[in-house]
Amino acid sequence: MSVPLPAATHDLPPPKNPPSWDPTDVPPPVYAEDALLALAPEEAARIAATLPLGVRFRLRDALTPVQRAFLDRHGYVVFDRVADRPEVDGILAEVDRIEAELLAAGQRKVYGVPVWFGLDPDGKDFLYRMGFTSVYSAFLAAFVRDARFEPIRRLIGEDARIGDKEKDGVVFNRYVRAEGSLRPSLAWHTDALRDVFYNRRMPGPMLNVGLHFDRIRPADGGLRLLPGTHTQGVWSTLFRKIHFVTQAADRREVPVETWPGDLTVHDGRMWHRVEASPRTGWESLRRSMYVPYVCDAYQPKSEASATPGYMRLFDAIMRWKSARARKQIGG
Repeated sequence: MSVPLPAATHDLPPPKNPPSWDPTDVPPPVYAEDALLALAPEEAARIAATLPLGVRFRLRDALTPVQRAFLDRHGYVVFDRVADRPEVDGILAEVDRIEAELLAAGQRKVYGVPVWFGLDPDGKDFLYRMGFTSVYSAFLAAFVRDARFEPIRRLIGEDARIGDKEKDGVVFNRYVRAEGSLRPSLAWHTDALRDVFYNRRMPGPMLNVGLHFDRIRPADGGLRLLPGTHTQGVWSTLFRKIHFVTQAADRREVPVETWPGDLTVHDGRMWHRVEASPRTGWESLRRSMYVPYVCDAYQPKSEASATPGYMRLFDAIMRWKSARARKQIGG
């Protein structure tokens, strides 16, 4: 069931770049589990080991034994079209609205976290990444709390909450390959690097919950994962690849194929990257949104919050890339 759109959203035009809704392009059937809901963990693990790496599941009222076993084994799981078309279009329209408001206000940080603007394929200002998106949208705040996501929240922890104002909040990402683009791709990395570097030990599960808004085939680029690397040790986490530098494809990587509305969960301890689209212009557009589930002490941020040092470094690089692109295009 869809989350009702607030009145303000009803008044918005359709998203500027709606996803493809080709009725002839439908995903393969989800894995049939109706007869497998009471499996013992050992049997579920045996079945999960036989499933193809591109298997798609249906999000139910609770994660099934096979879904949990697949996630434990490979470090990720894909749920088929958890959001419907009105919700996808509504979220994208809200992001268009937020983008316009930030540009009009000249705002480049939210709660201390930089907002990255570059140029779109038409040479106009374009939002590539922002945190705390749900703070600007009643619809998004309600959507991420919808009852259908309760199994995901409980997977993170029984006391988990949505961190709208914690960490980086709800993060919205855009990737596009064009002249002036800030983010056509993202090199290999793990989300455990900082914890391992400081603590010299591996953290516990770091589950990233992402909603995807575009039809992305393996040939279109997109999210790549190295299955099973969420269980690697400290050495492999630090040195298997050069974080945020190594771009080359890995023969063991799995491309995550998505349809608009798909939900993914992947363990941030695993190696992952975003492959650039072979296309250019608007055909290369890829959008995703990541929802933070937080279990530790409540640590909200505010407009007075300082920008973390590592984020200042990334922001400086992005500002340099943006300025260079504008100069090249303008010249």
